Amino acid sequence: MKTKSVQNKWTWLLLVLSATALLAFGSLRDSGPRTQADRIDAITKVLACPTCSGESVYVSRASGAESIRAEVARQIADGQRSDDEIIAYIESRFGSRVLLVPSSTGLDSLIWILPVFVLVCAVGTLGFAFRRWKVVGSDSISDEDAQLVERALREDR
Repeated sequence: MKTKSVQNKWTWLLLVLSATALLAFGSLRDSGPRTQADRIDAITKVLACPTCSGESVYVSRASGAESIRAEVARQIADGQRSDDEIIAYIESRFGSRVLLVPSSTGLDSLIWILPVFVLVCAVGTLGFAFRRWKVVGSDSISDEDAQLVERALREDR
C-alpha cells in the first residue's frame, strides 16, 4: 500500500515540475517579429484605440488609431527604440488605458498570477482532503456500526 502512495507522490511531483517548466518556457521564450511590418503589426495589436471601444490600433481605422500606427512606424523606422520602449512611449502619451495586454512586471503580473496560484492551491487542498477522507472513512468502522448492520441484515432475512 505504501508503494502506491509513494508512486502517487512522485507522479504529482513530476506533474507540478512539468507544468512549471512549461509555463516558464512559454513566458521566457522570444518569438518576436523580425521584419519592420511584423513589428508594427505586433505592437499595434497590443495597443487599444484611444477613441474606439474595445478595438486595437491594428484593427481600428479611426484617426487616433491611424496617428498611433504612424508614430509606431516612424519609431521603428528610426531604429532607436525596442518594442517595449515604443509601447511605453505610447502609454506615457495616452495613459495605461491604451494597453490591451497588461505589463508583465509589478502589480500587473501579480494580478494575472494570483488567480492561477489560488486555483492550484484550492485543487491541491481538495485533493488532499478527499484522499484523507477516503483513508479515514474506509478503515474506521466502529463495532457498534458493524453490529447495527448485522442486525439490519438479519431482520431482512
